[in-house]
Amino acid sequence: MDISIVIPLFNEEESLPELTEWIQRVVTTNNLSYEIIMIDDGSTDNSWNVIEKLSATNHAVKGIKFQRNYGKSAALNEGFKAATGEVVITMDADMQDSPDEIPSLRKMILEDGFDLVSGWKKKRYDNTLTKNIPSKLFNAAARKMSKIQLNDFNCGLKAYRKNVIKCVEVYGEMHRYIPVLAKWAGFRNIGEKVVEHRARKYGVTKFGWSRFINGFLDLMTIFFVGKFGKRPMHFFGLWGTVAFTSGLLIFIYLTISKFFFDVTGMTERPLFFFAILAMIMGTQLFLAGFIGELISRNSVERNHYLIEKKSGL
Repeated sequence: MDISIVIPLFNEEESLPELTEWIQRVVTTNNLSYEIIMIDDGSTDNSWNVIEKLSATNHAVKGIKFQRNYGKSAALNEGFKAATGEVVITMDADMQDSPDEIPSLRKMILEDGFDLVSGWKKKRYDNTLTKNIPSKLFNAAARKMSKIQLNDFNCGLKAYRKNVIKCVEVYGEMHRYIPVLAKWAGFRNIGEKVVEHRARKYGVTKFGWSRFINGFLDLMTIFFVGKFGKRPMHFFGLWGTVAFTSGLLIFIYLTISKFFFDVTGMTERPLFFFAILAMIMGTQLFLAGFIGELISRNSVERNHYLIEKKSGL
C-alpha cells in the first residue's frame, strides 16, 4: 500500500463525499494505491451513514466509529493503528486541507528522507484576532520549548513514515505535539512544507477559545511527560530531597542554637515553622514521585477506547 490517509472527523457529513472524490482523483492521477481511514469521533449528525455508503461503493474507504466523542488525539491514535500504507497522511475533514498536497508530501518522505513533514498554512483564512494571533503565540512557545523549528504545530495536514506512527502514542490532547512525540521517540528528521489553506466550505469550526488555553497546558504537560514521564522520581524525588534537606538543615541549626548558644524560644521563630513546612513538602514530593513510578510502570489502558462499529476493516 502506497499511502494511508487518516481523517478524524466530527459532524462533517456534508464534506465527506466531496473530499473522498477529490482524494480519489488525486491518487488515481498519480497511480498510487491507497486507503482512506475515516474516524467518526462520536458525531451526532449523519456522518457515519455517509461513511458506510462511501465504504460500500469504494473499498478503499474504511471507517471507525467511536461510541462517544473522545477528541482528535484518540481518533488519530486509532487511525494510526489501522493504517497500513508506506506513507501516512493526516488531514482534517472540513476541506480546509487540500488533497492536492498529497503527492508532494509523499515525495518529501520517500525521496527527501524526512520522517515527518508538517504542513504550514502560511496564508490563512481564519479570523485574525480569535485564531491567527493566538496561533502565532502558541507556535512560538512550542518552538521555544521543543526546539523544533516548525511554524504551524497544529496543522492537521501532515505526512509520516509508517514506522513513525507505529512508534508514537497519541493520547489526551497531544495531537498538536505529534512532532514533539516523534522527536522524543528518536525521529529527528522533521520537515515543513507550505500548504494551501482553504476557506471552510461546509459547517462551522468545532474549536473555541478553550483550545488555546488547553494548548499551552498540554505543552507544559508534554514537556514534563517527555522528560520525566518514564522516570517521575527524577523530578519529584529531586525537589522533594532538596525541600526535605533544607528543612532538616534549618531544624539542626535551630537545635544547635537552642542547646549550645542558649537561644530561647525556638518554636517562636519563623524559621522553625518554615523548616517543618519544607520537610513535610519534601516528604510529599518524594511520595508523589514514588507513586508516579508505580503508575507509569503499571498503566495498561491509557489508550483504551470504546469503538461502536467498524466498516471495511
